[in-house]
Amino acid sequence: MAETKYIFVTGGVSSSLGKGIIAASLAKLLQARGFKTTIQKLDPYINVDPGTLNPYEHGECYVTEDGAETDLDLGHYERFLNVNTSQANNVTTGRIYQSVIEKERRGEFLGKTVQVVPHITNEIKERIQILGQNGDYDIVITEIGGTVGDIESLPYIEAVRQLKWELGDDNALVIHLTLVPYLSAAGELKTKPTQHSVKTLMESGIKADILVCRTEHELSDDIRRKLALFCNVRQEAVIQSIDAHTIYDVPNMMLKEGLDTVTLKKLALPDDSTPNLDRWNQFLKKHKNPKAEVHIGLIGKYVELQDSYKSILESFIHAGAENEVFVNVEYIHSEFINENTIHNKISHLDGILVAPGFGERGIEGKIDAVRYARENNLPFLGICLGMQMAVIEFARNVLQLKGANSTEMDPSTKHPVIDLMEAQKKITHKGGTMRLGAWDCKLKKKSIIRDVYQTDEIKERHRHRYEYNNKYKEQLENAGMSSTGINPETGLVEVIELEDHPWFVGVQYHPEYKSTVASPHPLFVAFVKAANEHAQKNKNAKMAQK
Repeated sequence: MAETKYIFVTGGVSSSLGKGIIAASLAKLLQARGFKTTIQKLDPYINVDPGTLNPYEHGECYVTEDGAETDLDLGHYERFLNVNTSQANNVTTGRIYQSVIEKERRGEFLGKTVQVVPHITNEIKERIQILGQNGDYDIVITEIGGTVGDIESLPYIEAVRQLKWELGDDNALVIHLTLVPYLSAAGELKTKPTQHSVKTLMESGIKADILVCRTEHELSDDIRRKLALFCNVRQEAVIQSIDAHTIYDVPNMMLKEGLDTVTLKKLALPDDSTPNLDRWNQFLKKHKNPKAEVHIGLIGKYVELQDSYKSILESFIHAGAENEVFVNVEYIHSEFINENTIHNKISHLDGILVAPGFGERGIEGKIDAVRYARENNLPFLGICLGMQMAVIEFARNVLQLKGANSTEMDPSTKHPVIDLMEAQKKITHKGGTMRLGAWDCKLKKKSIIRDVYQTDEIKERHRHRYEYNNKYKEQLENAGMSSTGINPETGLVEVIELEDHPWFVGVQYHPEYKSTVASPHPLFVAFVKAANEHAQKNKNAKMAQK
């Protein structure tokens, strides 16, 4: 018997059905029963990682503690489980082929012809089992990206088929997530797409053990029986996944459907405990019953696709629940901010967050937004590029350094207050070469950031090439922009604050990557609290005027 059990989650009929949420929800239920559980994502695209992908292509690039640039689903995994993922939790076709080709170049295949089967599939199987080799986990859940039937996914499906046979029925199972569409003209749910999807999976040699059916309407017993009969699964293994008010409802919905119970039965694991979701449900109660509401503007240039800022949006949910406040996030495209529009777009807000990003598009709008927050005592949080924009705005409008900029936007600027990292100046390859992963930061006493973290040293995740230029540090500090977080090894300024502002913080790192349901990030909690205080102050002032 294998020490670690393996669960594979595949998808059919349509993309974007929520394989990652189902995988995370099942993992949460198994974890809540006491099983050590982790999740990995296999992505069928040829990019080595999503680090070079435009957010419009693939949503945000999520960064792990050990510096892996990964799929945004890993963010869901960490937010649900409160357990760090790593390089091993995200594998792409590009990485698989790169590894196999490197082995071939080293002569490891002893003159054999290198083929998809067995060499690529063997590499995939090795990557799947890495997380289960050291006994760290009882259960490893592997989400297969894409949709069954896609050409790109075929090597992964074949690897799963082989591995399931090698491990045995008690040690591996396949969950197939599919769509049961509702045709309003006919007034009924249709099972045929699911039947065809399961048939496609079976043509590849894999039988689904559990069906999870995404639906807008309740599945009747008749439909469940029909799906069970024609998809060759037991009726109790037909699991309904109806549209939810929030993704954080899904673990409770899957508990009600018995997904964890069926899973444990099929893996021959003990089902003698009840999942402890007390902490989870306390969060849900606060999230659904806020006592106040704040309006926070998210100033970015990828706002058309909300997945571009997925971790930031989820961090606001966590911080909102912690403050018992509903955070109404307003998406404001920085390209459309200028002197004529800024008052209408920002004046009603209780706080603004200037988001991360790359490139010069929309930069001036971000700088204008920072200036408005600075001059109007509006709570401000700048993340990565957002922090850099705060430095540029201050240099231009307070220090009067005309044309101050980042060399990313203007390589010939006379005042490069933000400049390319010294270690980056000889780098030509773009992929995986930024400052990545967790880095130390020492916090200044008697500062907002020290009060936020309640500790002198922190470790936060990074993803950037350009940094605060220490040549301007003395000027900036003398004018009132304090450097309150410093990397102890490099001297890099990680955090800036304004001395004469109620709440103005910019951070070079990405706090959103470490916010979870169980541990809302303290920086987001403090920012939402400041926004709520600002809202209450304005409310009281208006009442006094009446």
